[in-house]
Parts: sequence; structure tokens; C-alpha cells
Amino acid sequence: KTIDDIQVQGKKVLVRCDFNVPLDAEGNITDENRLVGALPTIKYLSENGAKVILCSHLGRPKGVVNEKYSLKPVSERLSELLNMPVAMAEDVVGASAKKLTSEMNDGEVVLLENVRFHKEETKNDPEFAKQLASLADVYVNDAFGSAHRAHCSTAGVTDYIKTSAVGYLMSKEIE
Repeated sequence: KTIDDIQVQGKKVLVRCDFNVPLDAEGNITDENRLVGALPTIKYLSENGAKVILCSHLGRPKGVVNEKYSLKPVSERLSELLNMPVAMAEDVVGASAKKLTSEMNDGEVVLLENVRFHKEETKNDPEFAKQLASLADVYVNDAFGSAHRAHCSTAGVTDYIKTSAVGYLMSKEIE
């Protein structure tokens, strides 16, 4: 299934993206191709009334919070590219993520902090996957470069979110 095959209006949609972009020493994005590649999926979901919850990893923080690998620069650049605010959660499944995602209006976009700040992500820990899945009604995988990994944000969440599909970037890669 692709996102064209599912109803997204009014639904919270967790989208696994590949925002593992290169950053310079000052934390500036030096190649935004992965962000641009995700735009068609994000725009479609937002324009069709979904509450869009983006998640990704950046670098290899090995399960430890490390500001060097924060997705904040991604949130800022996505806000510019989408011409709308992209709220940035301070965490993945904690108080900030729960608050931001529970207060979303249709069409809004939230980016969760780096999923690999949690060692449970790469271990596909069922409890972490369940917590991540609890934020959404629908799951969309648009991260072709990470889809082969059995991690919480690529595989584990599908045990708890029954409606899932691929985004436009993933669909393009499959074709």
C-alpha cells in the first residue's frame, strides 16, 4: 500500500524518514537531498489533513543523547522548505513528544528527536516500539535507506499500528 491507498484525514501519521544528513562543524546541513526527497510525502499528508509525526535517526549516537546528532537543524530547514512550522520534540517518546503530538491540529508537522538516542531503537525493543507506536494511528515508511533494519521505527511499530503504507520516496525506490 502507498499513502494514496489509505485514509489520513484527521489521523496521526508516524512517518519514518531518512534525515541522516551530513552536517558541518557548526551543525549546518551540507546536503539536503534527503530532506527534499521527503517533501512530497510530508506535503501530501499535511495537505490531506493528517497530523504528521516525523521520526528519523542522525548519525550513530549509540543510544546516548548527544547534541551533535540532534535533529534540530533538520526541523529548522524543513520549516523553511515546507513554508510552515515544524515543531521539534525534545525527545522521542517522553513528555515533550507526547505533549506536542497530542495537541496537533490537522495538517501540522512535528519532528521527534533522534530515535537512536535510545539504545532500544536498534535492538527493536518491543516496549519502546509500543511507546513510539502509541503516538500515532497510521504508520508510513518513507526511509528506504533504513528499511532493511529491524529497528523499532522501521519494523517494531508495525506490531502495534495496524494501518501502514509506504510514502512516495519509498514507492519510487521500489519501482
